[in-house]
Amino acid sequence: MDILSILGVLIGFAAIIGGNLMGGGELGSLINFHAFIIVVGGTLGATLLQFPPKVFLRSLRILSWIFVPQNLQLKKQIDKIVRWSSLARKEGLLGLESVIETEKDSFAKKGLQLLVDGNEPEVIRDCLEVELTTKEHLDTQAARVFEAMGGYAPTIGIIGAVIGLIHVMQNLAKPELLGSGIATAFVATIYGVGLANLLFIPIANKLKSLIFEASQAREMVIEGISSIAEGENPRNIELKLSGFLLEK
Repeated sequence: MDILSILGVLIGFAAIIGGNLMGGGELGSLINFHAFIIVVGGTLGATLLQFPPKVFLRSLRILSWIFVPQNLQLKKQIDKIVRWSSLARKEGLLGLESVIETEKDSFAKKGLQLLVDGNEPEVIRDCLEVELTTKEHLDTQAARVFEAMGGYAPTIGIIGAVIGLIHVMQNLAKPELLGSGIATAFVATIYGVGLANLLFIPIANKLKSLIFEASQAREMVIEGISSIAEGENPRNIELKLSGFLLEK
């Protein structure tokens, strides 16, 4: 669980709501269903228009990474690769066949299969890097879904504000209806700017960071398996891969 993400959301919204209450405002003044529908519905509609279904669905799947990031465990992965290297030196590459059956990571499993099949290091690296690049591109596009929402939301909020003011102008002769129109106008702007800067843009940027870390972990697997194919010493492989560790 990413505690900082939870704290960030709570502190951000608490600051807005708390500041409003401290200034003499009421919580109810920030709640407007019409404004919410305009901003959220309009933002969602524009986003669905921009992205293909595959990318949008992927964005929903990786959204959970914000609060529950992938457990990469780079140090354990390095230890595992070193064990593979030692096993390959003792029993040959065919000795890794038993490892393939128990390996849970599909990316590493594919690399091991290429290794056992006797492919050259360059072939192994090329095959794995194609998959790495493709997956990284898809996930980055998925992160941009939230970046796009952060761009659309404030503009849709302005549209909501204009709609509210139009209602005000249409009901100048009915003072009892002016309040709701003005409320929709201002609250729609708050919703648009608030959602963009407190949720959508931070989510997009954090996902990009997490995607980069996941790509680095896969790059480490590529380097490790390629080094095994080249017949490098397990100790040298361990020293090389230790450069991927974030914590020095």
